[in-house]
Amino acid sequence: MPVKTVMTAEDMRRTLSRMAHEIVERNRDIKSLVLVGMQTRGVPLANRLAGLIADFEKVQVPVGALDFSLYRDDLNRRNFQPQVKSTDIPVDVEGKVIILVDDVLYTGRSTRAAMDALIDYGRPRVIQLAVLIDRGHRELPIRADYVGKNIPSAASEDVRVKLAETDGGDEVLIA
Repeated sequence: MPVKTVMTAEDMRRTLSRMAHEIVERNRDIKSLVLVGMQTRGVPLANRLAGLIADFEKVQVPVGALDFSLYRDDLNRRNFQPQVKSTDIPVDVEGKVIILVDDVLYTGRSTRAAMDALIDYGRPRVIQLAVLIDRGHRELPIRADYVGKNIPSAASEDVRVKLAETDGGDEVLIA
């Protein structure tokens, strides 16, 4: 199956910069923001967004990592063995504006699981969703507040986000 590059490293840099500006514009009280990356690739994206916000606004936004694997709705399927990763949210989420960050929004099921996991840590004032790629095909009524790029795709296609922190380089591919 042919593989096509839909975002280069430079495209990703510009896109994340725009998303960081959108987050700041929508959330004027930056001190109430907490970015929480969904394991695995959401974590480095959350760190990048926080770094960009710090560059623009001279304010450090706390960044956390959230493992939601035990909240998935497919745990009861045969032979599914979730790989549990760490959760580290450095501040109390009570009353905060939480921005969940993920690489790809597809069916919405991972986002739902992440929200369930997050709420076990407290009651945020609001939860917003930032995704690098929205590929459609929702199975749940979930939408992103901040989208880097919409990539219409067939359900049979595979959208792969590669990040320097996890994969040695930045690009988005579709196969």
